[in-house]
Amino acid sequence: MDDDACALVADALVETSARGVTTHGLRLLPGYLDDLARGVANPRPKFETIRESGPSALLDADAALGVVAGLTGAREAVRRAAEYGVAAVLVRNSNHFAAASIHSRAMSRAGMVGWAMTSASSRVAPHQGRDPLLGTNPISVAAGNGDHEFALDMATSQVCLGEVRERGRRGRSLDPGWALDPYGRDTRDPARAAALTPLGPGHKGQGLGMVVTLLTAALADAPLDWQLDHIEWAQAGEGRKVAHFLLCLDPARFAGRDAFAERLRDLVDTTRNAPAASAAAVRCPGDPERHREREAARDGIPLDPDTARALYVLARDHDIDAPGLRDAARRTP
Repeated sequence: MDDDACALVADALVETSARGVTTHGLRLLPGYLDDLARGVANPRPKFETIRESGPSALLDADAALGVVAGLTGAREAVRRAAEYGVAAVLVRNSNHFAAASIHSRAMSRAGMVGWAMTSASSRVAPHQGRDPLLGTNPISVAAGNGDHEFALDMATSQVCLGEVRERGRRGRSLDPGWALDPYGRDTRDPARAAALTPLGPGHKGQGLGMVVTLLTAALADAPLDWQLDHIEWAQAGEGRKVAHFLLCLDPARFAGRDAFAERLRDLVDTTRNAPAASAAAVRCPGDPERHREREAARDGIPLDPDTARALYVLARDHDIDAPGLRDAARRTP
């Protein structure tokens, strides 16, 4: 990969881990390198504009890593929104997206309101269903900056698969309502989890998940969730054909940037100061991640032993001296 693309991926994974989203951070690096080695991801993709018209565009990512594909789409959305006030960019023929907030925050850092979504392989049973049909299909919306940044990043399932696997690695049970066993019954055993459950209760999470599939795969003429390879099962030499949706709005074209910034500050501050029902304060989307990011900037990124070992092996194989990783890898969970 060229240096610019490498920097995009490295910064995305470090930022995500620093913000405490360990399931989508540095833990993904070995898998991404494996995708490159097996030809699932293209290290030198040639992006192609399939169709464009003013504020809209459909790009083919040529099997790029999803971080590169999504951020390329985000940049294109920012460029078009600066000209037209709003832009919608679809990217198809991509791979794993990483954390959706990487892409929405890339647009918000440019002074825009950013909305990012991606299709994903089937992990989630529909409401009242038993078998996986939909992906975890995340939605991320970001605006503002600093202490008044709004940064929503949520799956449309109760929990992401990475958290289920993490509970299994640590010998911890799942929360009720997170997953179904092969017979469609609620299970708290990570090893028995055959399908995740949609965000609930009721049908609403399924509806949101289908909206994501509609605005990504269906709109881009890409494979639907159940037609995608899972991240760990992709065939060598063939990309996963994931589709992404990037929506960008320029506040300057609506009520104005200053007015928007003032209203956003009021929205965030009023929400945080709302009376709490318990000792835990009311928070806004992005508050926990921003707090962890500040801790990481001060103390470093805490790594679980499994991730530390995986990164240490990579460092050793590439002749990189990494005593901190070696020490972390020796710790027990």
